[in-house]
Amino acid sequence: MPAKNKKKSKRGTGSEGLEFNHAMLYAKDLVASVHFYADLLGFRLVDEFRHDGTLVYARLRSPRGNNTIAIHLLEPGKVLPDYEGVRLYFEVKNLAWFCKKLEAAGVKLDAQPKMMPWGWMHAYVRDPDGHELSLYWAGSKRLKKSEL
Repeated sequence: MPAKNKKKSKRGTGSEGLEFNHAMLYAKDLVASVHFYADLLGFRLVDEFRHDGTLVYARLRSPRGNNTIAIHLLEPGKVLPDYEGVRLYFEVKNLAWFCKKLEAAGVKLDAQPKMMPWGWMHAYVRDPDGHELSLYWAGSKRLKKSEL
C-alpha cells in the first residue's frame, strides 16, 4: 500500500483518547485504609475531604508516576460486596524486600512472592477492607505480550 494512503494511528499520541485518572475504592474504615496505602505502601496524600469532622474521602498519589487512588468512606447502611470483582496491581522493583517490610509492619500476605508462568513475580495481599492487591515486578516484560 502506498504511504500516502496509510491512515496514521492516533494510539499512543497522547493528544486523543482516554487517559486513566484514578481508581476509587470504598472503605468501612477510611483512616485504616489511608494508613495502609500511605504509611505502608508509600502513597502520598494529595487531597482529603471531611464532613462534620469525619474523614470521608482521600486521594493519594503513587510513590512513582502520576497515578492516584481515591478512597471514599462507605455510606452508612451500605456493605462491601463479598465477591472479588477487582484486583489492583502495584509494581515494585524489589518485591521480596517490600513484602518483608510489609510483614514486619504486621501485614499478612495472602501469597509470598512467586514467579508466575508469564514471567512476572507476584505476591498478593489485601487492604483493610479486603480489596485484593497484586504486588508484582515485571521489569522489561511489563508492556510486552506474555509468553507462556
